[in-house]
Amino acid sequence: MNNKPSQIFIHIAGCVLFLLLPFLFSPDRQQGFSSVIKNPGYYSDLLRYVMMLLFFYLNYYFLIPRFYFSEKYFIYFLLVLGCFFVISYMPQLIDLKRGERFPLPPRPVNPFNPMSPGNPMNPMPDRPLGRGAPGGDFFSMRQNISLFLAIFFFSLMLRISNRWRSVEKEKVDRELSYLKAQINPHFLFNTLNSIYALAINKSDDTATAVVKLSGMMRYVLSDATQEYVPLEKEINYIRNYIELQELRFGESMQLDFVVEGDLHGKKVAPLILIAFVENAFKYGVNAEEESRITISVQVINNVLTMKVYNHKVKRNSNMDSQHGLGIANTKNRLELLYPSRHVLEIKNTEKDFTVLLTLDL
Repeated sequence: MNNKPSQIFIHIAGCVLFLLLPFLFSPDRQQGFSSVIKNPGYYSDLLRYVMMLLFFYLNYYFLIPRFYFSEKYFIYFLLVLGCFFVISYMPQLIDLKRGERFPLPPRPVNPFNPMSPGNPMNPMPDRPLGRGAPGGDFFSMRQNISLFLAIFFFSLMLRISNRWRSVEKEKVDRELSYLKAQINPHFLFNTLNSIYALAINKSDDTATAVVKLSGMMRYVLSDATQEYVPLEKEINYIRNYIELQELRFGESMQLDFVVEGDLHGKKVAPLILIAFVENAFKYGVNAEEESRITISVQVINNVLTMKVYNHKVKRNSNMDSQHGLGIANTKNRLELLYPSRHVLEIKNTEKDFTVLLTLDL
């Protein structure tokens, strides 16, 4: 799902809240908005916050990827230090130049109060020590360093965290691609075996089986390349596979396949369920023995429950070379795609094999 609009909204909201801080911490705030904006020191603080905000994005999008991730640490920290001095002293320089062009008038003298501002008996300077004014303590060097370090470490940790998540996602995508590459030949091998058996017996159903295989191949080569597919298509793929097996084995097996619940609008990872069905036919069907397979899929709300049962039959030893490959791959894919949204229970006895999968779609 594309969350870019929500990210833009979060950035805008964060910037607005950050730039409100000079107003919220203003000592003139209780006297009203007009008193705050009339104080020249407010604009000095606002400029400093704007520069801090620009440093955050400069550090996040340029300095860290260009120098820190390239292990050019000396250049990186030198540039960061330069940014700190610019942010710290640029507003002061602007204040000084503004004071030279527009000097503040002297404070009025109260003759009845010898300690009033402007009175020679009062050692206080004529100039106010408001916020942002040279010598003012509202935005002291300590506060300046603290805020700068907070923004610096926040942008650095956020960028490193995002890079780590990106690397992990690339790793997961590579593993999934590898597992899918194994699934496709595995599927083709099993299905061609079924059609081969029909052809050997000169069955009239061979042409029907080829048509079903064509539809299944279309699903594997097109839809299955996507990250998620409609659940209806996945179930239809399983149904085609089962019908193909029925053409091959005929009445030599007892099969129950039930699908319950509303599949519309639900999505699932492609080929995530078929391995359990393939395993049931691979180890549960033999023309010389009683073969019994039960497959049920139930969807309630947004939870899929799949149960696959098969009675074990005798098999030739040379047919077990890839025993469990499909299920092993599916386990890995479930861990990657549904790490905390699935429960897989496998019961393997001498006579029976049962799989119970609960999947939060």
